[in-house]
Amino acid sequence: MEDGGGRGESASSYTVGTVAAMLGIPVATLRSWNQRYGLGPAHRRPGSHRYYTAGDVAMLSRMADLVSAGASPAKAAQAARIAADSVPAPGDVAPVLRAAEQLRVAELLGLITAHLTHFGVVATWRELCRPVFADIVSRQDGGIGLVDVEHVVSGAITTGLHRAVPAVRAVSGFAPVLLACAPGEEHVLPLEVLRAALAEVGVPAVLLGAAVPAGALADAVAKAGDPVVVLWSQTARTAAVVPVQAGVGEPARLLLAGPGWPEAPGMQRLGSLEEAVAEVGRLARSR
Repeated sequence: MEDGGGRGESASSYTVGTVAAMLGIPVATLRSWNQRYGLGPAHRRPGSHRYYTAGDVAMLSRMADLVSAGASPAKAAQAARIAADSVPAPGDVAPVLRAAEQLRVAELLGLITAHLTHFGVVATWRELCRPVFADIVSRQDGGIGLVDVEHVVSGAITTGLHRAVPAVRAVSGFAPVLLACAPGEEHVLPLEVLRAALAEVGVPAVLLGAAVPAGALADAVAKAGDPVVVLWSQTARTAAVVPVQAGVGEPARLLLAGPGWPEAPGMQRLGSLEEAVAEVGRLARSR
């Protein structure tokens, strides 16, 4: 999974109860919003109840944010619908860079969330986020600071991921999935992206966060039982000197991600985000 930087609908679908749990909203409220404002599941499987797509969830999450901020439900629904109907050009980097450089956080978040809603996590990361970071890093190498801009972009991506693709609840038949940064590693954004990309395909994952001590990861593995573990290292400094498996505990299926890891016989390394989603999903479903 490289750090830095279509789909019409997500392959995932969610019941009303699942969406209510994801957003922390009563089922009755979701049904009321559907009846009053037309915000709800737009698709139906033959012979079954209506189901929510990732786009539906993103729109409802935006409405919930606005209501929590003090907007009336009617105005929040109107704003959420307008945002959902504004289809961006795929991979349109320039508006994102302009908003980030001028620290227009609300606009930046709207652009990123729109891309995530309409094109999905993998395509947004590949075609929008990574090119944005590549542009910023290129100018930083030329002596321009832009650290504030880089942090604003990272924050907006993280918030957009949580808004567009909330965490999915653990389901039977899946092995637990734990995502963690190596000790001392603060670059957690790639794992935020992986968490959301897995959620899009219905694979629940627990993100333990940045700089997870080996002992804490071992504790989490013991609690999870037989998890799939993805461990991220951005630089050689944060890659473990001793075999990582020794610090993780048994049993665990360990996958190394990030450019920091050296070649290690017997250790499986992940490359692209697409590869990570496919491999983690395969292992999680093979329980």
